[in-house]
Amino acid sequence: MKNMTIKNIAAAVGGEVHGIDISAAEITGVIIDSRKLEAGNLFIATRGEKADGHSFIPQVAEKGAIAVVCEEMTAAPIPHIIVKDSLKALKDIAIFYRRQLDILVVGITGSVGKTSTKEFIAAVLSTRYKTLWTEGNYNNEIGVPLTILKIREEHEIAVLEMGINDFGEMHRLSEMARPDIAVLTNIGDCHLERLGDRPGVLKAKSEIFDFLAADGNVVINGDDVLLKTIPEINGRPSLRYGIGAGNDITAEQINNLGLDGTSARIINKKTGENFAVRIPLPGEHMIYNALAATAAGNLLGLNPAEITAGFRNLKSVPGRSNIIHLPSGIIIDDCYNANPVSVKAALLLLKSARSRKVAILGDMGELGTDKAELHAKVGQEAIETGVNVLVCIGILSLNMYKAAETVASESESAVLIYHFADKESFLEKAEDILCADDTVLLKASRFMAFETLVDSLKKMPVLN
Repeated sequence: MKNMTIKNIAAAVGGEVHGIDISAAEITGVIIDSRKLEAGNLFIATRGEKADGHSFIPQVAEKGAIAVVCEEMTAAPIPHIIVKDSLKALKDIAIFYRRQLDILVVGITGSVGKTSTKEFIAAVLSTRYKTLWTEGNYNNEIGVPLTILKIREEHEIAVLEMGINDFGEMHRLSEMARPDIAVLTNIGDCHLERLGDRPGVLKAKSEIFDFLAADGNVVINGDDVLLKTIPEINGRPSLRYGIGAGNDITAEQINNLGLDGTSARIINKKTGENFAVRIPLPGEHMIYNALAATAAGNLLGLNPAEITAGFRNLKSVPGRSNIIHLPSGIIIDDCYNANPVSVKAALLLLKSARSRKVAILGDMGELGTDKAELHAKVGQEAIETGVNVLVCIGILSLNMYKAAETVASESESAVLIYHFADKESFLEKAEDILCADDTVLLKASRFMAFETLVDSLKKMPVLN
């Protein structure tokens, strides 16, 4: 790792080095999980809700860690870099390392679609460049620095997903990432307990521009009512994508192929270039991810053949519109997280199923004072999109259930609607609710841990 000596790291974090003098030694990587440590790694002992990394210092010393960054001395025979705050030290190390790197960084943020957009952009850019991108959901103030610290000299581009839930967080992420291209997917009703309202969400997400390269580019969803208010950054106009009027990168001839994906023709209004694409992942909303990836690809010189090849290489991510085909049914695993915007997109995806449509929806978190109304709106939209069965799980989802009942009654819909206080109560009745050949959507906020439902349903006889 370039210039990553113990001496430089200690200076970057403002720490004191105790133990054997190895100031000139270079680290091979940075780890906070002792189970993943390899010889030559620097171990950062962080304090979490479930474990204190300081208790693992003797173990990492035995496994060959070169040194540890920690908040207190231990008896382990290994150099200690003592700091006041280990998590802050992790960020400081990432800031220092990023400044050593000659690499292009694409930073991605937004209320919905960050992970999918990241996967699209990474797939496209990988057709030409040696690309590193965020793994899983490593998009916060721990995940972003750890991803940055995985960049090596052979990498030409890094694609970083950047997620927040409060003011100031994006400023700190941007300082670490220093993006050359900033991509904003949309502004929706999420993290409202801290951000207040959608203009507050826009303000917080816009902190990504704080450390944008002076000659950097901004790519925005031009169909988003708030994002379209960003005319330019650093004197450079935003590159807009979307299917509405006024966008630079747009799509026509959009054909929803159901759970088999979407076909369309992408048009670059700036150059006149247009080409046909096939997006293998389901959901018509995926066209926005494809347009964002096309915009990023165009900025970095990719041609249509490279962009379409990237789309062909796309794979679904567990918990993110992941289609699971069972012998007698289909599960749409979209349970990683949820807010009103992403639930609506998931319901539209379910609508494209050819069999009986079952939506299993759970509580959504961080919605502030309007949480009851926002859950009720989801219940209304579920009925309006034509689900055949709606299962609402959780305390807040009682609002979803009641609204759905009202709408179904007024429209004389034959939809079956259920409410359960928790997942366990639902599983007791699941065999009676589900039928062979159902298409079942699962969607809820992270704290509901709906992935356990996915595992249970995959084993359920009625779907097998």
